[in-house]
Amino acid sequence: MIVLLLVLAGCASHPPDEDSTAKPNTEATFPVTVGSVTIEQQPMRIVSLSPSATETLFALGAGPQVVAVDSQSDYPPQAPHTKLSALQPDPEAIAGYHPDLVIASADTGGLSAALAKTGVKTLVMPDAKTLDDAYQEFIQLGRATGHQAEGESLAQQTRDEIGKIVADTPKPAKPLTFYYELDQTYYSATSKTFIGQALAQFGLKNIADGNDPAISGGYPQLSAERILQSDPDLIFLADTHCCGQNAGTVAARPGWNTLTAVKNGDVFPLDDDIASRWSPRIVDLARAVSTAVTKAAHAG
Repeated sequence: MIVLLLVLAGCASHPPDEDSTAKPNTEATFPVTVGSVTIEQQPMRIVSLSPSATETLFALGAGPQVVAVDSQSDYPPQAPHTKLSALQPDPEAIAGYHPDLVIASADTGGLSAALAKTGVKTLVMPDAKTLDDAYQEFIQLGRATGHQAEGESLAQQTRDEIGKIVADTPKPAKPLTFYYELDQTYYSATSKTFIGQALAQFGLKNIADGNDPAISGGYPQLSAERILQSDPDLIFLADTHCCGQNAGTVAARPGWNTLTAVKNGDVFPLDDDIASRWSPRIVDLARAVSTAVTKAAHAG
């Protein structure tokens, strides 16, 4: 549950957009089948219950087709924010927006079956486990919404940008170790997760991996003792907005002022949302990691 909450981090509540001004894409070819869902015609009233999907839809140019997004979809600002819950979806409330397609990250509570009774199809886009998964979802969302060319372009552009950032980042003489913090109770992400893989591209060694990076689904809860004993070179904080964490609060924890990362000023706050979503903004995450590695490499 904590992982799902972190993935859905962020909140906003604005009046819903009652009408879609989207115009059909006459070049789109329908029907199309994405996963196990066949979409007969281009959807013009989309409800997104996934912050990552919401960001991607707008990046694709499908924003005008989106009539409602869940309460955690706080980006981009122009998204039609509502109080719809992705954690506890209410089929009746969702149907109230008269969607012709609902996009969710999970089929929570039998959502797709409930909406099917009203004639609405649900496209489930599960959590990306790898960067390639994220790129594939860009393409799939493009196909599902009549923006296939844009989806393919977005996937390639994102892949290329991240590849360039990684290539341009200096390589330390020896691999740097890091601790990635999801919350103040020391939940972290191993190299078996989407975020872990994104950081691994920079040649970093994850202290959360231990002997089994797959433990706890890739999201283990570390102990303060383990973190202190590992003495990471870098600390990334993905709990800045939610929990007010920063270099100062980390240094104030018992014993943490002795850590190499703290002493060298290598504690890096991240935007919670960017650090938890598999949207095109993963490029921003890559830039933040590159900045951290470059600083540490030059200091070393």
